[in-house]
Order: sequence, then C-alpha cells, then structure tokens
Amino acid sequence: MTFRRNDLKDIARRAMTERGLLPDFSPAAIAQAHAIPGAVIETAPAIRDLRRLVWASIDNDDSRDLDQLSVAEPLADDIVRILIAIADVDATVARGSAIDDHARVNTTSVYTAAGVFPMLPERLSTDLTSLNQGQERMAIVVSMEVAGDGSVKDSDVYRAMVLNRAKLTYHSVAAWLDGHGPVPQAISEVPKLEENLRVQDRVAQAMKGLRHKRGALGLETIEARPVFDGDVLTDLRPGEKNRATELVEDFMIAANGATTRFLEAHTFPSIRRLLRTPERWDRIVALAHDTGGHLPAKANAAALQQFLTDRRGADPDGFPDLSLAVVKLLGSGEYGVEVPGEVQEGHFGLAVRDYTHSTAPNRRFPDLTTQRLLKRALAGAPVPYSTEELTELARHCTVQEDNAAKVERQVRKSAAAFLMRSRIGEVFEGIVTGASAKGTWVRTRNPLVEGRVVEGFEGLDVGDRLRVELLHVDAERGFIDFAARRVAR
Repeated sequence: MTFRRNDLKDIARRAMTERGLLPDFSPAAIAQAHAIPGAVIETAPAIRDLRRLVWASIDNDDSRDLDQLSVAEPLADDIVRILIAIADVDATVARGSAIDDHARVNTTSVYTAAGVFPMLPERLSTDLTSLNQGQERMAIVVSMEVAGDGSVKDSDVYRAMVLNRAKLTYHSVAAWLDGHGPVPQAISEVPKLEENLRVQDRVAQAMKGLRHKRGALGLETIEARPVFDGDVLTDLRPGEKNRATELVEDFMIAANGATTRFLEAHTFPSIRRLLRTPERWDRIVALAHDTGGHLPAKANAAALQQFLTDRRGADPDGFPDLSLAVVKLLGSGEYGVEVPGEVQEGHFGLAVRDYTHSTAPNRRFPDLTTQRLLKRALAGAPVPYSTEELTELARHCTVQEDNAAKVERQVRKSAAAFLMRSRIGEVFEGIVTGASAKGTWVRTRNPLVEGRVVEGFEGLDVGDRLRVELLHVDAERGFIDFAARRVAR
C-alpha cells in the first residue's frame, strides 16, 4: 500500500472545508488573477529607486512566494543600516476585490504535508507580487540603523523600487556562514554580496544577543517535514533552525517593531501580534524545579530565558523536548488592535511590547492589512479602517490562524499514521504536549510523531516524560493512539 501526495491533499481539502477555510479560489478570483497584465510598477517622487543595492532573499529551498529582501549599508561609528524590502502586495490586490475577499476569509496560506494552499493565487504570490530574482518590484522598505550592541537607534519606513539579485536558501547560506560549506554559487555571482551578507550576519547575531539579554526566549522546537519519492510518501524528517533562519528571524522581528512605532508616530492604529503572560506559569516553574532549576513565582521572561540557556548547555539533546513543553505552556499568540492612547500587553516570548506581523503580505492577511495602513500613513491619508473593523479582523485572523494550524497538524498526523501502520505494539519514549479535559497528547522522539494517549493518561501533564505503546492508527482521519506504559527515566 502506498500513500501519495494527492491522498494527503484530499485529506487537507476536507479538513480545510470542515474548519471554515476555502481550499479553492472562486471563479471570479481566478479570472481576476488571469486578467492582471503584469507586475505593478509606479513612479513618483516619494518612491525611491533602490535597485542598485545588492538585495537578496533567503528562504526555504522550495519557497516560491518571496515576501522580503535584505541588505546592509555600513555607516560611521559602528552603525549599520539594515534595509528590509517587503513585497508591495497592496499595489496589486485591491481591497474588496475577489482576490482580496478570498484572502480575507482564509487570512493565511495553509502549509500542509501535501502542499501549499496559498492565500493569494499563485500568479500573484509566486510571480507578480513575489520579490523574484531578477525582477523589478515595488516594495515597502523598513530602514533601521543598528548599533554594534544590536540596538536599533533609528528607523524609517518608505516606498521603493527594488531588485532581487540572488535567491538564496537557508541550508546553503547557513552551511557557508558556519564554515561547513562553500560560498553558494548565487552569492559568488553577485559582486559585493558575500561581504554584505557577512555584515548582515554580524548585525543579526548582535540583535539576537541583545534580545535574549532583555528576556526574549531562545527556544528550539523541531517540526517533522514529509519526504516524498516522487509523489509517494516515504518518511518524516525533522527540520531545524540554523544561522540563516535566525538572521531572517531577527531582522523580521526588528522590522515588525519599527513598523508599529512608525504607525504610532503617525497616530495610526495597528494590528499587534500578542503573546500574553502565560496562565500556566506555575507548571513552567514546576518543570524548572524538576530539572534542578529555579524560577520566580511571578512570570518573568528574563528569568525563563536564563533557565533555558542553562538547560541548553546542560542537556543539549533534551533541550528540544523542554522547548516544546514550554511552547505549549506559553499558549498561542493572537492578534489585537492598539489604537492611539491605548497600550496592549505585548509579546511575552519576544520580550517586546511593539510587535506586529508586517513582513509576509503574500502569506498572511494581517500583514497585508498593516501594509495598507502604512501606505495611507505615508500618503498623509486618513486611516482606511474603523477601530471596530480592525478589531473584528484581528479576532477573525486569530481564529483562522488556529484553524489553519489544526489543518496542518491533521495532515502531518495522517502522514505519520500511514508511516507508523507497521509499528503497532512498539514502545516509544515521548513527552506530553497537551493535557486538558479534551484529551492528553504525547509526541514521541524517534520517530517525531504526535498522538493521543487513550490509556493511562490520568495524572499526566505537559512536560511529563513517559513511554507509550502504539495501539492504533487511522491515516484517513489522522488518528494515532497510544497507551502510557511507564514513566521514562
């Protein structure tokens, strides 16, 4: 028996429909996408021409929807200007259009083991609104002047025309930066790009160090990715962070902060990305105690980060499991609206108050909405949304993001269930990832599979280590059932 990509895609489509997500574009949206003559190019005094810079994108090997580029400009006194170019999706996707209506319903691209269900038609997201190599594109540029210690001393936002000189991938760039691989050919073909990327890496490392000093959490979770031989599913392998993903992550966090400050300075509201103070801090304290650590009774991000740093050094092999438990106990992020004169709680995991999602408008609707706010602020025009509309949009985006995550998880579990079908009766080491009235879930370490504990779950809590026996799988429904056998030591 084989399990093909289309089998998983059928499961994904059903799961999306059940959760209020649209797997297909409407005929009107498809017709609209086909009718667009080409990428929008605008000229105006306020639009800067930055095509001369050595812009480059860094993304997954198979990514085709390129949302951002980066480049560095060293200045005096150990200051480096970091420029982030974000695809101007709003220039092509008109508010209230058929394409926009689809995006507003789903609010996100859905990335499943079967493939991507894009928020925008692929003619846009992988072509006309993607910052593809060798293609002139309109962009929103976030400019940040970063000191040697990683602090952002000044920032600005403006519109510009840009040109991607090199489409790079995380793995090849990380191997090169770490000294484990050669300079990627795409870098060596562009004069001055190698030097520029080393400057970017140095700045990103300084920014990361400063964020962690301020309490940003250095977590290391591992997600399984499907492996296909042609269209036949053959394996699940763990993906992981590397130096290149961290470079992009640190720049995007900084750009999102600069975006919120820009809107605030123009007395515009913003959709904030929030992660509230964890309600289950007491369980995080207990996990720390179990490993010989100590955390204060009151939630404290800086103290948690120091504990995580200590544990990474003491038990690097077990650190991903600890990270996973902490992530589950921190809870899910959400979207909220901050209007001038009011203050939202901020993002506990990043230890910042000013944070939004603005750097992926091809993939997320909150980012496209933020882009529309930015462009109106830049034009000196009125706010394009009422507070009530933004509040409802933030609520809807939170709900749909959760639905998309559940679809992605269900498809992963269907893939895992198929691959585990011959291992009924085997015992695996795992860690509890969820425990509530709705059920108890465990993730095994090898293979990297998550399932439900249907026997012996009494008294288990998030972070508990145990051994589980595989009882039953159902690939069609994504069910993987375990029985707890004994605590793992």
